[in-house]
Amino acid sequence: MSRSIPEKLRRFYDQFSGNDHVLIMINADPDAIASAMAVSRLLWRKVLSVTISHINTINRPDNLAMIRLLGVTLVPFEEIKADQFSRVVIVDSQPDHNENMAELEPDVIIDHHPDSGAKAPFIDIRPQYGATATILTEYLRTAKIKPSAKLATGLYHGIKTDTNDFKGQTQIEDVRAFQYLFHYANIHLARKIEKADLRFDLLKYFKIALQNMRRRKGKVYIHLGQVVNPDICVLVADFFMRINTVTWSIVSGICDKKLTIIFRNDGIRKNAGKVAKEGFGKLGNAGGHKNMARAEIALNDLKEHVDVRDDNKLGSWIINRTARRAEPR
Repeated sequence: MSRSIPEKLRRFYDQFSGNDHVLIMINADPDAIASAMAVSRLLWRKVLSVTISHINTINRPDNLAMIRLLGVTLVPFEEIKADQFSRVVIVDSQPDHNENMAELEPDVIIDHHPDSGAKAPFIDIRPQYGATATILTEYLRTAKIKPSAKLATGLYHGIKTDTNDFKGQTQIEDVRAFQYLFHYANIHLARKIEKADLRFDLLKYFKIALQNMRRRKGKVYIHLGQVVNPDICVLVADFFMRINTVTWSIVSGICDKKLTIIFRNDGIRKNAGKVAKEGFGKLGNAGGHKNMARAEIALNDLKEHVDVRDDNKLGSWIINRTARRAEPR
C-alpha cells in the first residue's frame, strides 16, 4: 500500500530519538551528497549528532567542488567506527550495492534505484523517480523546512545531474521539486559546480578513449584499462553521449581489483539497467535505469571467463556480452 508523504515523514521521524548518534552512508555523487545534506537538516536538533560517511574515493572535480562550495563535511568509511552510532541511514543506495554497506544494519533506506529487496525498519524506495534528492525535497516541504541556499543548491544540482538535465528518467515529481528549489538555490554556485568537471591529469584518459574506442552501429565501446578512479569511466561515457550519432556509450575500466562498466544511452527504446543486469548481474553488482547503469565485478570472479590481463580481450568480452542485449526492443 502506498503511503502519503506526511505518513512517510512521520514514520521516518519515529526511527530516531534525542539521544541518537546518526551515521548517514552514501556512495558520494551529487544526488547522494545532496540527499545526505537534506537528511542531516531534517534531523537537526532532533538527535545528538549526524555524521555523513562515504564508501568511495572522491576524485571527480564536480563532486569535490560541490563538497567545497557547499561546505559539506564527509568522513571516509575507513575512518568510521560503526559501533559508535545508534542509528544508520543509507541514502541514494542500498546495502547490496556495496560490500561495506552490506555489513551495516540500516534503520532507514531512502533511494530511487530499483528495489533490491533491502530490509530496514523504514524504507522509501521509489525507482520511478529520477533522483533521491526529489524524495528528500518532498520530505523537507512536508516538514515545512525552508532549505538554506546551500542545501537548495545541492538538491537542485542533484536532481539536475541524476535526470541528466531532464533528458533521462524523470517524473513530474522531479520537475516540481526542481521548480521549488529554483526559488531558493544559488544558481551561480550551481553553475560553478557543474563547470568543474575536468582536471588536466584526466585528459590522458580521453586520449586513450579516442585511440581505443570501437564503434558498432551507433554504439561506442571503450575499455580504458587501469584507471585511478571508476568515476573516470563516467566522465568518458557522458562525453561520448554528446556526439549526435552515438546511441550507446559503454565504458569500462579497472580500479582496486574491480572491473567497472558504465552504460549510457539516448533512452529511445533502450534499457541500460536491464542490459547491465542481464549481461553482468550473475558475476557482480549490476543495474540502473533506462538511460544509465553500472556494473562492478571483482577481477577474481572474471578469471574463468576472460583473461583480465589482456585489455583487448577484456574489451571484446564486454562487447560480446552487451551488443545483442543493447539492440532496441
